Amino acid sequence: MTDAISVLLVDDHAEFRQGLRTLLGFYTDDSATFEVVAEATSAEQAIEMVATHSPMITLLDMELGTGTGLDVLQRLRTLGIDTRVLSLSAHREDKWVFQAMQAGAKGYVAKDKLVTQLHDALRSILQDEVYLDPELATGFFRLFHAHALMNRQARDAVRLTEREQEVLRWLVQGDSNETISKKMFITIATVKAHLTAIFDKLKVRSRTQAIVKAIKLGLVDA
Repeated sequence: MTDAISVLLVDDHAEFRQGLRTLLGFYTDDSATFEVVAEATSAEQAIEMVATHSPMITLLDMELGTGTGLDVLQRLRTLGIDTRVLSLSAHREDKWVFQAMQAGAKGYVAKDKLVTQLHDALRSILQDEVYLDPELATGFFRLFHAHALMNRQARDAVRLTEREQEVLRWLVQGDSNETISKKMFITIATVKAHLTAIFDKLKVRSRTQAIVKAIKLGLVDA
């Protein structure tokens, strides 16, 4: 008796989902089979099906009739839902691959390469590895390095003082001005002054915007 690896199919084309079912039916992996436990045609339905069925793997189209694959990936990350997502797309452009992987996908397969790459991609993500076609990986890493360089330049341009960095760290942890003042042994007025300077240097207007930008630039740990 073989174990079944649960799979959710997310695509708004019935014929494509049936094709995926057919391919999965041919695969076994270390005495395991792939079992489709649910299907979804929209971003909202995909989130609902993941929450309901807890699939080990989600095969996710990046373009859906309602919503996008990125919407699904971002929502899964926000909710902290654990499913290994393999992005499937007709797009091979660098930005599509980069956005999907940055949003939390474990792999990316171009739809015109499914027959030759899907099984290897599934085996990779089941082993907690990332899967990228070498042709797509080149573009991904090119964008990754460019993005990292831009973030580093933006981070260097901010130039927070040590005190401002400390205030920012407490801010990201959700502390109030009063709590920060107690932890740093400074007045609330001084905390507010530091926050004003931080907002100005980050070019933001609110605590939430400051937190998001600080994490994005790598000024603090998420």
